[in-house]
Amino acid sequence: MSQRTFGIIKPDAVANGKAGAILAAIEENGFQIVGLRKTRLSQEQAEAFYAVHKERPFYAGLVKFMTEGPVVVMALEKENAILAWRELMGATNPEKAADGTLRKRFAENIERNAVHGSDAPETAAQEIPFFFTGSDLL
Repeated sequence: MSQRTFGIIKPDAVANGKAGAILAAIEENGFQIVGLRKTRLSQEQAEAFYAVHKERPFYAGLVKFMTEGPVVVMALEKENAILAWRELMGATNPEKAADGTLRKRFAENIERNAVHGSDAPETAAQEIPFFFTGSDLL
């Protein structure tokens, strides 16, 4: 069954000129890109998007990082898209990520780890409309 998920190419990967290679890998792995936009998150957007982590010690640093430069936000579609996107991204810590995954290839470290992805259908259902309206999606 076809499913949609949400992804972000984070400021580190965009600044390092890796967005094109990441988008190519997404398409090479059979995803349809049904929504795509380069944007820069405001402080308020980043705080709201990552509100689930508000009580965590890394929250302030995450918000600062995600607002430091442009990001690419994406709505992706594929059979079992959420699991497939998480597998393509690789482990959060690039040192533990499998060879060939996006984080192994492009991440600097566990904090600057190149990409974000929804972790469950409920998360995708919240994250996609945070950035895209119905008319933005193919």
